Amino acid sequence: MEELRERAPYDRVVVHPLVLLSAVDHFNRIGNVSRNSRVVGALLGSTKIIDGKRVLDVSNCFAVPFDEDSKDEKVWFLDHDYLDTMFNMFRKVNAKERIVGWYHTGPELHASDTEINDIFKKYTQNSVLCVVETTTNDWSLPTRAYYCVEEVNDDGKPSTKTFNHLSIEIGAEEAEEVGVEHLCRDVFNDTKGSLSSRIAGQIKGLKGFGQKLEQIEKYLKDVAAGNLPMNYKIIYGLQDIFNLLPDVTGIEFNQAMQQITNDQMLITYLASMVKSVIALHNLIDNKLDMNEKERAEEVKEEESRKKKQEEIEAKKKAKEEEKKSGEKEGDEKNADEDKMDVDEKKSSSSSKSSNNKNTSSAKKSLNHLYYTEQLTTMNCRAMAEFMESSEQKSSKLCSL
Repeated sequence: MEELRERAPYDRVVVHPLVLLSAVDHFNRIGNVSRNSRVVGALLGSTKIIDGKRVLDVSNCFAVPFDEDSKDEKVWFLDHDYLDTMFNMFRKVNAKERIVGWYHTGPELHASDTEINDIFKKYTQNSVLCVVETTTNDWSLPTRAYYCVEEVNDDGKPSTKTFNHLSIEIGAEEAEEVGVEHLCRDVFNDTKGSLSSRIAGQIKGLKGFGQKLEQIEKYLKDVAAGNLPMNYKIIYGLQDIFNLLPDVTGIEFNQAMQQITNDQMLITYLASMVKSVIALHNLIDNKLDMNEKERAEEVKEEESRKKKQEEIEAKKKAKEEEKKSGEKEGDEKNADEDKMDVDEKKSSSSSKSSNNKNTSSAKKSLNHLYYTEQLTTMNCRAMAEFMESSEQKSSKLCSL
């Protein structure tokens, strides 16, 4: 294992979020028009020395036309001309970035990866392969880094090329962090506390640890069944891992574990007791505060009631005064009206008496006229009778 670390071209690889987003976008665009299970692209970046360690900073990438036969992995195609043209164009934009390797969307390594890696070695001697996972994964990073080495077998067989792991991490600059936070603001819940986030991180780590153990188990079973050749370096590395495990069968280990467990449980018990006491204290304080607030509210309500009662009484007094003043005004109006009625009655009675007098005088004058007319008619009738009688007498005398 130490020999492998010494031969590694880089101590770690830093991948920027732009590379991951571009790879996923490339996979989604090609997946809609092609049946390829993976896509291939070139990685751009630079080498940095940080704390005495060589760090590969992968800051950009671009897609490369790629096609392969799903039945035969030895049949594949990569457009070299397109790769050269795009690299020259990117150099005009940013001369510091160079081709540092390539990526594909895996999700696992393929037999043709070593041949594709040889093509990218024309641009960089230490070509790095990044496998970008496009599926959701909660227990590990969405990418893995490899570098190609040539292994010499101890049994006299010809040497073979294989890939070894490189430590990888995801890093971003300030501008990229702002963009990633803007994209992920609807994905992650910011209301979680630090404890819940730590527990979620531990759960993810345990899931990743279980996945790695399953891979080790599968590899050992395949080696035992003869499906895979034995790699002594991997076996030695697993032996070193197993040697680091504690001896759980010893009495001292069990006693130490029990003591540590008891100490942790005691701390947990004390913490729960303190928490409950603080909760009760806060509850009592809240009740006292609520009682004080209720008393203050009752005092305010009483004051408001008194004010309302005073306002109602003042309104009643004002209404009574208005009624009294209205009654006085009404009495005065009634007295004036009575006076007016009396005056009207007097005037009407005087007018009636004058009218009666006038009518009586008119009646008297009419009776007098009627009487004089009757006398004249009687006189006329008497004179006519006298004239007739005188004429008869004279005629009788003449006849004699």
